[in-house]
Amino acid sequence: MSQITLIRHGQANTEARDEAEYDKLSPLGHQQAAWLGDHLRASGTVQGRVYCGSLTRHLETAASMGLGDGIVVDPRLNELQYFTMAQLLEQQHGIPIPKERDSFAEHMPKVFGAWQRDELDDVPESFAEFETRVRAAIADIAEGPGPALVVTSGGLISMVMRQFLGLDIPAMSQMALAIMNTSMHRLFPIGNRLSPVLFNAVPHLETPERQFAQTHM
Repeated sequence: MSQITLIRHGQANTEARDEAEYDKLSPLGHQQAAWLGDHLRASGTVQGRVYCGSLTRHLETAASMGLGDGIVVDPRLNELQYFTMAQLLEQQHGIPIPKERDSFAEHMPKVFGAWQRDELDDVPESFAEFETRVRAAIADIAEGPGPALVVTSGGLISMVMRQFLGLDIPAMSQMALAIMNTSMHRLFPIGNRLSPVLFNAVPHLETPERQFAQTHM
């Protein structure tokens, strides 16, 4: 069983209101990723296997990090479709999509809760299906030889933490909201299972001149 470092993609299009518009890095997102790549190389962390989802923001993050050839692209590492489900929640249950960013702290648990309870019709993927594919992807990566880097998204990382820490939906939602762009999260083998030993680390953004780049959206 091998350690896995999960990395959230760089800042995407913060003005987006649907999946397609969101799926590209902002100029700051490219810079965040470049700084992270430099940090990993300087600390000797870029080694072993590298995986990423197939979304544009995942591929752009990996490229700006300078991770090179040999990346395994796995669609099982793709994000849940939050915008789509938020639109369905509004259409089917009359709960509007927030216009203010701060309101998402109350909105996200409503979306995740309705999704988990199968109260949304025509979702692209059920909550159970998302849980299953995330669990399978992480298990397969953990069985490989040596440490692995995984470039993915915040919702998927929060699902991983839910599975390893037994989080309920409100806690999973709070964790998803807290995850910063290009942050690192590590699962380490302890005994016969993986355990979270690192969460939301951004050492590449800690110096005073880079703290402006500690973004959540």
